Amino acid sequence: MKSPAQVQSAPLLREYYSRVLAYIASAASIAAGTYAQHFAYDILWMVPYALLYPHLAHHLGNRFKQDYPQQTHLGLLFIDAVHAGTAAVLMGFSVVPGLMILLTLSFSALISGGLRHMGLVLLIAAGSMALCTALLHPQINAATPILVAMVSILLTTLYICITAFFVHAQGQRLTLVRSEIKKEQEKAARLARNLAKYLSPQVWEMIFSGKKHVRLETQRKKLTVFFSDIKGFTELSEELEAEQLTDLLNTYLNEMSKIALKYGGTIDKFVGDSVLVFFGDPKTLGAKQDAVNAVSMAIAMRKHMKVLRQQWRAQGITKPLEIRMGLNTGYCTVGNFGADTRMDYTIIGREVNLASRLESSAEAGEILISHETYSLIKDVIMCRDKGQITVKGFSRPVQIYEVVDFRRDLGAKSSYVEHELPGFSMYLDTNGIQNYDKEKVIQALNHAAEKLRDKVIL
Repeated sequence: MKSPAQVQSAPLLREYYSRVLAYIASAASIAAGTYAQHFAYDILWMVPYALLYPHLAHHLGNRFKQDYPQQTHLGLLFIDAVHAGTAAVLMGFSVVPGLMILLTLSFSALISGGLRHMGLVLLIAAGSMALCTALLHPQINAATPILVAMVSILLTTLYICITAFFVHAQGQRLTLVRSEIKKEQEKAARLARNLAKYLSPQVWEMIFSGKKHVRLETQRKKLTVFFSDIKGFTELSEELEAEQLTDLLNTYLNEMSKIALKYGGTIDKFVGDSVLVFFGDPKTLGAKQDAVNAVSMAIAMRKHMKVLRQQWRAQGITKPLEIRMGLNTGYCTVGNFGADTRMDYTIIGREVNLASRLESSAEAGEILISHETYSLIKDVIMCRDKGQITVKGFSRPVQIYEVVDFRRDLGAKSSYVEHELPGFSMYLDTNGIQNYDKEKVIQALNHAAEKLRDKVIL
């Protein structure tokens, strides 16, 4: 792949060669007209000027192009227009060489700046013609000798062909560079997607959008912290083969991660069967809503375990697996910890430890929360007072609550039905079923009921 300097210098060289060819064509027309004694003035001095000026323009362009690229390009183009108008007048408005010079000027302006530049240079050329005519009062000699016409047409055609070839070659190089850049971008995107799997999506998005700096820095924020693990997982790991255990654990963590992301949680880490999620960073909806989302996530995880247990039972894992969860809300230190070469975006603090202690104190299938979390969610979620417990690392007893369910789902008009028995597990959320899916659900329930009746009769 070409370096940026090489890519940048290519248009400059094309412009230089194009100007050299254009002025050579004009010099040849002047030389042929002088030889044929066609011009009223002795303008042979314009030949060396036409041959030397492109090199002078190139050096001037290199000097000012870096600081004023657009202005330098337009300035040189306007000087070319002045030269074209002056040359047409000094040639006595000879039709063929004059038209060829204007054609060359128009073509050069068109490929370098489009119709706008072409219109400007033709306007400047016309102005130059008018000024020179007023000053010199030239003798008009429109008829063009064959020799002058042939030289002008031939060299102008040669200029156009060679310039067009350079433009085509430059276009091909540009297409190749774009293709290589696209491949590099696709490669970078694949790497970014792979790296994103090692980070929480919220953290990954903040880093790649430039909103978060990758450096060792932390801040204090009010977060709701969630811990969970599978009760009895250690004993289960002794009974299952490594492959079966790995499949079970990956399935569990994958399903729990989907639920955590659905509710906007930032997944901190997985440690074996333990999951650490926090709400309130890098994005927050306010302490209250963060707490409600965190507890809502815990309830959804507990309900989804019924589905997972049914799947595992079908795989021959008869031991009922339950998760226990603990949540706490408070000010934590969050940010990048570690070394300059290896960082971990995580949280630390007393409130994090309390959430971990609550998870360890919970029974199977139980969600324990602290008083701080309860005070934020009590109007949305029903909780049961479990009194105070002594927690390791805390000098005073801690008030805790057990999460029951959403208040909207309690009472006579509950939106869900759930039952779980050996060989049977059902969780039906009527609020989550779309109208067009109701018939399918009813058919599935009827089919299951018929199967059950046939089994009882046998």
